[in-house]
Amino acid sequence: MKQDVFPAGQGVRKRRSQWLAFGIFKLLSYSIVLILFAILGFIIYKGAGVISWEFLTTAPSDGMTGGGIWPAIVGTFYLMVGSALFAFPVGVMSGIYMNEYAPKGKLVRFIRMMTNNLSGIPSIVFGLFGMALFVKYMGFGDSILAGSLTLGLLCVPLVIRTTEEALKAIPDSFREGSLALGATKLQTIWHVILPMGMPNIITGLILALGRVSGETAPILFTCAAYFLPHLPHSMLDQCMALPYHLYVIATSGTDMESQLPLAYGTALVLIIIILIINLLANALRRYFSNKVKTN
Repeated sequence: MKQDVFPAGQGVRKRRSQWLAFGIFKLLSYSIVLILFAILGFIIYKGAGVISWEFLTTAPSDGMTGGGIWPAIVGTFYLMVGSALFAFPVGVMSGIYMNEYAPKGKLVRFIRMMTNNLSGIPSIVFGLFGMALFVKYMGFGDSILAGSLTLGLLCVPLVIRTTEEALKAIPDSFREGSLALGATKLQTIWHVILPMGMPNIITGLILALGRVSGETAPILFTCAAYFLPHLPHSMLDQCMALPYHLYVIATSGTDMESQLPLAYGTALVLIIIILIINLLANALRRYFSNKVKTN
């Protein structure tokens, strides 16, 4: 007669332990979602009443106790575009080198370790480095160019790691098939590997931009202005930015009661911008995925 592997009492205890563990995991997951919705709900409750067409399209006025945040929105957009123009080619080419060209060994492990360490450096250190290199040494001054390069350095590690992981996920059979048909290694990477990895690469870039759009410390030392009623005219001008503007009106001023609603409205606009960036990342991922499947 076949006997049970586990005694009846032990089986009950194992099922009870499993049920308890799953219950704890589920509770923690729901708690995280509830915290997120609580934060969003609080910001929406406090800031929705401030949002208007005038708030979004005019400059601050009356000592930043009135007016809007249009220069800060435009400045944030300039910084995001500038950092992407720097981080995308550098990060993607570095990821291609690490996965496709560099010999597997100590060199790649060292570069990967340094990249991971670079992504863990506090953003304020990037700000100090950007001030020393771009503002002082290279003579760009407090400008959009200096801020964009600093933010680009901040998101380069994420783009490198995303590119490397995206290319690593592509089976070697595609490379071998392309090379067997007479294509060079560069042609294989450009026409086969990159199009297949592009959905994850683009997603990594946009998520990196979502991160830098909310950074305050790097732009504090390189480009952010306390108050500019006009838009910048060139890449060598200073600009306002939503994160720094939010910090200023929430922590300093002569009429905090009038400024706090504007701070909540600014925070809500910043959250909406980051949400749009994340939705754009998902849309581009689906677009490139469908394009690869079609081809």
